[in-house]
Amino acid sequence: MSLQVKLQAESVAYQKIQSEHSLLVEARQRLDAQLSENELVKKEFDQLTSDNVVYKQIGPALVLQDQFEAKSNVETRLEFIRGEIKRIEVQLKDTELRAESKKQELVDIQTALQQQQIQQEPIAPNPSAITST
Repeated sequence: MSLQVKLQAESVAYQKIQSEHSLLVEARQRLDAQLSENELVKKEFDQLTSDNVVYKQIGPALVLQDQFEAKSNVETRLEFIRGEIKRIEVQLKDTELRAESKKQELVDIQTALQQQQIQQEPIAPNPSAITST
């Protein structure tokens, strides 16, 4: 495989890793927003007394919900979101490492390609070495 073809293939692979990384960053941002929202709900629930009534929206209707069940659901969501954030963080680190490795491969191939081009250039005669008689 020529260096030019290898450079093209590795460049495509690098772009794929960057795209994957971007998707993970977006997912992480969505999870952060969900985490903040659910933490806000939890704070509100912490201020409730046993006399307060909690409703859950199901479609267009509000349905009475047990306060303990509602708090439990929020806690479960928070645990799930935190777990997903940890999972995404691991994937982000992995894609960062793979991207850095692929970037180094690209630099190495480009260097080799430049060396190859330098070696293939014809040697121009030195004009001062030519003497006229």
